[in-house]
Formats: sequence, structure tokens, C-alpha cells
Amino acid sequence: MDPLLTTVRLELRPVADADADDLAALHGDPEVMRFLTGGRPEPRADVVAATLPRLRRPHPLTGRPGYWTARERAGGAYVGWFAFRPLSDEDPGVVELGYRLRRAVWGLGYATEGARALVDKGFTEWEVRRVTANTMTVNGGSRRVMEKTGLSFVGAYTGEWDEPIPGAEFGDVEYGLTRDAWEAAR
Repeated sequence: MDPLLTTVRLELRPVADADADDLAALHGDPEVMRFLTGGRPEPRADVVAATLPRLRRPHPLTGRPGYWTARERAGGAYVGWFAFRPLSDEDPGVVELGYRLRRAVWGLGYATEGARALVDKGFTEWEVRRVTANTMTVNGGSRRVMEKTGLSFVGAYTGEWDEPIPGAEFGDVEYGLTRDAWEAAR
């Protein structure tokens, strides 16, 4: 399968069934899941039965996938996945950016590299008007990636969670980038 796009160090391809083992290992790492489930690993059976099909599903309006597997160009090692998907089924112009990477590659700049590539493609080829991203307030690593990608702090919010995790008491943050701001920064 040809990659959706390549960067200096990464290839991004639509998530495929062949990614099941890597995806299960990623979602099974308590540190990777810390800001999502409080560190509770996602069972392999759930990854295969529910998560993988969700990540493979194309967007109903665009027909494009919203999630991509990232692998190193040199050697093909699994890095993780990126999300770049419309927030609604009716409007493909507002997309959510996300990423989940293996702990072994944290701090190597892969999250920023992949995120920038998707943002650029969205604004130049996919008629995206706005990119948004959210994380827990206490997730400093993810917030730095958003900022390095060009997104700006929009605001903080709190909510009621069925299963609050450590740090939830500080709420979540939203970052965003419009096409106009992206063009002005180029």
C-alpha cells in the first residue's frame, strides 16, 4: 500500500488489519494510556474487535480514512498512529488532530513531524478550514507537540467524567489553528 504521505523520517498509511499486533501493543502500554484511561491498558481483544475497525473506517463524507499508521521510513519500525479527521459527518472543513506513539519514540520529534505533515496536507489539499486538538491540562508533552505544530491555545474546560483519572481535576485544554493563521505563518 502506498503511503498517504512521507516526511523526512516517517511514512503515514491508512490503518490496516496488518497493524493489529502493533496497535494492541501500543494500547496495551500503561504509560501510553496514562492520559486516556489513567494507565489502564486496553485489552487486545477490544483493540481487535472495536478499536481497529473504528480506526479503519473511512469518513462518510470524504471517503478518506481519519487515522494513519506511522512507520519509520528507515526500516519500517512502527511508531504509532495519527488522527486527522473531521469532527462531524456533515462538515469536512473542521478536523481534529491526534496522535498516539510508542513510548520508545517519545521525545524524538516524530509527533510534531507527523502532525505538521497532516496539517499541511489538510490546508493545501483537503480544504480544511480549521484544525483542533485537545488533551488533559496536565499532559505537557502533548501540549508541546500542539504548539510546535503551530496550534494556539484556545481555552480550558472541565467536564464530568464517568471514570475520572489522575489529573482530570485540572480539566482539559483545546488548541486550534485556522487556515488563515497557518498561511500567515508560512
